[in-house]
Amino acid sequence: MNKKKWSRYPVEFYRRYRHGLWIVFYMMFYMVGFMILENAGHRHYHVLHSAIDDMIPFCEYFIIPYTLWFLYMALGICWFVFCSGSKREYYQLSSVLAIGMTLFLIVSCVWPNMQDLRPEVFARENMFVDMVRQLYATDTPTNVLPSIHVYNSLALMFAFLSSERMRGRNVAKGAIVTLTILIVLSTMFLKQHSVVDVSMGVLTAVAVQMFCEKVFHKEHAAAVCRADSYKY
Repeated sequence: MNKKKWSRYPVEFYRRYRHGLWIVFYMMFYMVGFMILENAGHRHYHVLHSAIDDMIPFCEYFIIPYTLWFLYMALGICWFVFCSGSKREYYQLSSVLAIGMTLFLIVSCVWPNMQDLRPEVFARENMFVDMVRQLYATDTPTNVLPSIHVYNSLALMFAFLSSERMRGRNVAKGAIVTLTILIVLSTMFLKQHSVVDVSMGVLTAVAVQMFCEKVFHKEHAAAVCRADSYKY
């Protein structure tokens, strides 16, 4: 009996959470597209620079929130798959992420861009500077508009703040907002992004979030109306 129960578990797990595969498949598509762009070797890149960039000092300690972004995104998406209890919230978040990252690929393809802000010499030596060196070695300063670090962080933050399961959890919301702000700042203090592409990341995230909220709100309202009509 127990063997039969355990044999059914993978099937039941798949049926219950198979919607999570949607974002997995998209991320595979995105990574392939990103790697192609990174290795395209364009002859000319549009350099993004702002006078404000020169006023922002380099600070290696921001490597901590910058790298926390990867954990933040992975755990956040998993939370909406397994814990939020709302497929609508998950699909809305997935749509926001997919639209933004697709726009990024399109912009990088038709308008190759880069930034030239990285310091050539560091004022001090410590483990955080070593981590920044590793980051610079693995992540080129090309294809930076809009900042995906900024865009995805805001998209996930918006999703958490509007989630029904997060209602009343002000401490958790405050922690999420604080981490998101630190991640956004880290892209500029580590000289990974210009104020230009950070600003575009913010504006794009807000615009796509508003668009998806309207779309999914209409679909949700229509579904509720259909459900009510069936009762009679």
